[in-house]
Amino acid sequence: MNPPPLHLLHLEDNPVDHGLLVRALRRAELDAEVTLVDTLAAFQQALATPGVDAVLADYHLAGFSGMEAWAWMQQQGIELPFILVSGAIGEATVADAMVRGVSDYVDKQHLTRLPHVLQRALELHATRRRQAEAAAALAESRQRLLELTEHLQTSIDRERADIAREIHDDIGGALAAVRLDLAWLQRRLTDPEALAHVRSALTMAEQALGASQRIMRNLRPAVLDQGLMAALQWLTRTFAERTGLDVTLHGRLARAALPPRVEMAAYRTVQEALTNVLKHAQARRVRVEVSDLEDHLTIEVADDGRGAAPEALRKERSFGLLGLRERAQAVGGWLDVVTAPGEGMTLILSVPLSEAARRAAEEDASL
Repeated sequence: MNPPPLHLLHLEDNPVDHGLLVRALRRAELDAEVTLVDTLAAFQQALATPGVDAVLADYHLAGFSGMEAWAWMQQQGIELPFILVSGAIGEATVADAMVRGVSDYVDKQHLTRLPHVLQRALELHATRRRQAEAAAALAESRQRLLELTEHLQTSIDRERADIAREIHDDIGGALAAVRLDLAWLQRRLTDPEALAHVRSALTMAEQALGASQRIMRNLRPAVLDQGLMAALQWLTRTFAERTGLDVTLHGRLARAALPPRVEMAAYRTVQEALTNVLKHAQARRVRVEVSDLEDHLTIEVADDGRGAAPEALRKERSFGLLGLRERAQAVGGWLDVVTAPGEGMTLILSVPLSEAARRAAEEDASL
């Protein structure tokens, strides 16, 4: 099946030149329907409805120029191959037209070049259109992936909170009761063998209770119930005690409470940043800055360690940073990393609080 003929718009005020152009296309056996317009108004009207495949325009026209027609197309967002078919206009003029986005130029004295130039312009336009469509599809896919990530992260956080609550209410309560009963038996038994078994059981109960408390803290730190600032104070203090690093926390939060998802994202970001410092940075000091000025929660975690080159970040820390970036995006924020070899590393989390509150409300409404 033969392809449909091309629909070309020819902007030309000389009927003889129009006839010569049509003849050149026919000699090349190019199946095309060429519509002649000779005023800017007619040109604009012809492009008001879709169906034109390309524009062929003279440079010098009565009262206006081909470049004015091209400028109008750009203003209207009309993307079509646009070829200047004109008399000699000078190399500088041709170069300027090409810089401004015109597809090509053909001298009227060399119309035999036109079919080839036209075909090449059409192919290039089709390629660019496919690339734009692919880019749009990729952007849409990334947006869907981000929305899925947000939903999954919210679901994970809620599931963790539910599990932590069940561990606290059921398992933790039962283990505490068992420990009390074993302690009661320990005070009353006199048989050495029985006492040994009770002491062993009491030790295991205490270990199990400690393990359940650690699991609860990992699932959802109970200290977050006291607010983000209190949670970060506890996190930095215990991290410093455990590692021996000099960890300082500075700043304050004007808001008494933040959206729970934002608090969790901020806490996990600082927690992961401190873990990265311990694993990779070879640092001695870590400074954590917190503020919520101008409707933005901003947290900076800076260390004085060895730093890293950008390519190193992509390799050894990529998955950790990717997870933190996705968590930040899930609450409408973003994550930046500033580093260089030998100059330490600063991780910056920024979350617009109004946007985070809006997302939280939409998420709650969808449940």
